[in-house]
Amino acid sequence: MVMLVGRRAAAAGAVVAAAGLAGRPRAQQQPTFALVQINQQALFFNQMNQGAMQAAQRAGAKLVIFNSNDRPQAQNDAIETYIQQKVAGIIVCAIDVNGVVPAVQAAAAAGIPVVAVDAILPAGPQKAQIGVDNARAGAMLAEAFLAYVKSAMGGRATLGVVGALNSFIQNVRQKGFEDAVRADPAIRMAGTVDGRNVQDSALAAAEQLITANPGLTAIYATGEPALLGAVAAVQSQNKQASIRVFGWDLTAQAIAGIDQGFVVAVVQQDPAAMGAAGVDALVKLHGGGTVDPQIAIPVTIVTKANVEPYRAMFR
Repeated sequence: MVMLVGRRAAAAGAVVAAAGLAGRPRAQQQPTFALVQINQQALFFNQMNQGAMQAAQRAGAKLVIFNSNDRPQAQNDAIETYIQQKVAGIIVCAIDVNGVVPAVQAAAAAGIPVVAVDAILPAGPQKAQIGVDNARAGAMLAEAFLAYVKSAMGGRATLGVVGALNSFIQNVRQKGFEDAVRADPAIRMAGTVDGRNVQDSALAAAEQLITANPGLTAIYATGEPALLGAVAAVQSQNKQASIRVFGWDLTAQAIAGIDQGFVVAVVQQDPAAMGAAGVDALVKLHGGGTVDPQIAIPVTIVTKANVEPYRAMFR
């Protein structure tokens, strides 16, 4: 079932998943929950949407998904609209974790529970924070990077970062990784370029990074658009033999890079599980229950050794 919800939601588009439970009054059988999403370009967010929709169907709930198209103010406006519509709960995957706080507070004041997914909100009235330990996962990938440098790169590397400086969560990932590698004198840091969490921007930024650093031997990419951009830049510059790529979030392109040998390790999250956990939390809260304030979703470091089970996800 597809519909437009609210004037602002109609401007950006919305997706609704619905399922009914027989034998109960309609008001009880189908609460409406809202997922305020960052964009629908990245596979990561689409997988999160799918997980949330499936969880809503299992629970007999209606789910409205708002596409903010990377605009922080659109997220605030959407939350205000959903408050007016008296939804039963809101999941927010925030762009601006500080800027969204007043809208989250307004929802809580209206008696609407809010759970945060992926992006970490400051302390506030939200009922739960769902996602991975991004700093720790960044450090885990750094450990894999340092082990690879020692075993396959002659013990030394010149490392550049393709980040997304407008993304709080990717800055956390960057710091977790960099804190773990800076202490190693065998790693020379070539600097960071800003892909702005947009694939085309990340590609241009990665190409600039490679051009400005002829001796570059490794790239760390902090998110899906950054990794896609880094992979494409290495290929466009014909650097597959000399640059090794490490990053976040598998795609078909990243798996092809693993097969070719220039993508070495990728942090794979479970965005579908994040979306499902967000809906499951709201279902519990709607029923009068409680949820853990921190709901952890595990990650896997994917390499050539364990990539096989992931191929089917990206065909």
